[in-house]
Amino acid sequence: MKEKIKNLEELAEIISKLKLDGKKIVHCHGVFDLLHLGHIKHFEEAKTFGDILVVSITPDQFVNKGPGRPAFSTSNRLEALSALMSVDFVVANKWSTAEEIIKILQPNIYCKGPDYKNHLDDLTGKISDEEDAVASIGGKINYTDDITFSSSSLLNKFGDLYSQEQESLIQRIIVKNSFDAIDLKLSKIQKLKVLVVGETIIDQYVFCEALGKSGKEPVLVLRDLDTQEYLGGVLAISRHLSDFCDNVSVLSFLGDNNEYKSFIEDNIEENISLNFLSKSNSPTIVKRRFVDNIDRKKILGVYSINDNALLKSEEDEFIENFDRHVKEHDLVIVSDYGHGIITPKIAEHISKIDKFVSLNAQVNAANIGTHNIRKYHDINCLIINATELLHEMRQRDGDIEEMAITLKKMVSAKYITVTQGKEGALIIKDDELPVKCPGFAVQVVDKIGSGDALLALLSVCLYCNFDEGLSLFISSIAAAQSVETIGNSKPVSKPKLLKTISHLLK
Repeated sequence: MKEKIKNLEELAEIISKLKLDGKKIVHCHGVFDLLHLGHIKHFEEAKTFGDILVVSITPDQFVNKGPGRPAFSTSNRLEALSALMSVDFVVANKWSTAEEIIKILQPNIYCKGPDYKNHLDDLTGKISDEEDAVASIGGKINYTDDITFSSSSLLNKFGDLYSQEQESLIQRIIVKNSFDAIDLKLSKIQKLKVLVVGETIIDQYVFCEALGKSGKEPVLVLRDLDTQEYLGGVLAISRHLSDFCDNVSVLSFLGDNNEYKSFIEDNIEENISLNFLSKSNSPTIVKRRFVDNIDRKKILGVYSINDNALLKSEEDEFIENFDRHVKEHDLVIVSDYGHGIITPKIAEHISKIDKFVSLNAQVNAANIGTHNIRKYHDINCLIINATELLHEMRQRDGDIEEMAITLKKMVSAKYITVTQGKEGALIIKDDELPVKCPGFAVQVVDKIGSGDALLALLSVCLYCNFDEGLSLFISSIAAAQSVETIGNSKPVSKPKLLKTISHLLK
């Protein structure tokens, strides 16, 4: 049956010839991770709509259904589908969604299962895009009408996809929350007005090819292939919120020449309000990373930055603007990258406001030993990674939970959250026992920005009084989504996050 498996180019040519011979082409698309009776009946009915049935699948790298998925590789899924009598050809898609392959294959009939009849039930909203693609080629959408099963439900029940920690957390979430309940809770976030404060950063990625060592000096020589720029710092945080909240505002600084202002305005979402001040004798912060083009490993980082603290006049201007904006917002997210913007005076001022304040104060290569997180106090939530916690506590190693509790008391925070990379994260509320959440990343392309995604979603969830376990679960999935892309190229997608949650809870 392997002769049924084609690449996209040769299949498009075959279909074109079949259509010239008067054959009606039917096209089905999906993941089809675990082939079951529902799929078989779906394909059998789809075949009755035409003469030739083509099935395309989502390749492994675009399957977004949580850890352990897909359970079966692209090649295995293609082979399984090719064994079905009703299926004439199978092919792997090249994109994350079906619109492009529909336009290339140009079927007469595009066929979906009965669970897609109601577009409101489609978490991704992609069925409407698929309908548009089908309409553009003069095709028609048909829906089958037979029994349905869920591959995710079957794999979750009988498969061994999750670690013990992941399975335990998922079961705790299920006991307290249905998927519909979580969806409803997230919809309430939509009306929040969020103010994001801190440094604006442009993340520049210079993709290179390593040529080797210089013949004259012990220097690594690189060939410059391409340069990409993404919105980082507080801009990344605001973008992660843009799909969840209608009103997001940024209060930040650019360099004294307003470099990158047009670039930012051209690439920011429409529901994000930008409020920029200028820092004298400073550039807009650019963090340039030289990256190997093959494995995407970072080789070198070069920062364009002035770490000096704000002048007193700039400090006063920031506080004046902050006071004016904070009145209009429900909560404040402070992301302090330690580059001179959030001075002790400003930190003290923020600490005294009568608003929910969530804080991430980062320790990084540019500020180790000089960035004092304890300049803040009486905040609602402090988010920190394990390495930053060790630096702040002046420890080489030690018990993370104990140190977290100590730091929490030092800054008088209601919550403290510690992220630990692939080991997940924990959150501590008041004097309660820590709530732990394992990591959910499926593939890690770039860890840059994962903390920003977690900060964004955790802050709004806690503000809306989601319990700590659910808040950390949602924000950890957001962080897992963010590491799947290079840099801060894409913000967290609400439909994609909901889809992952729905599959995890089945």
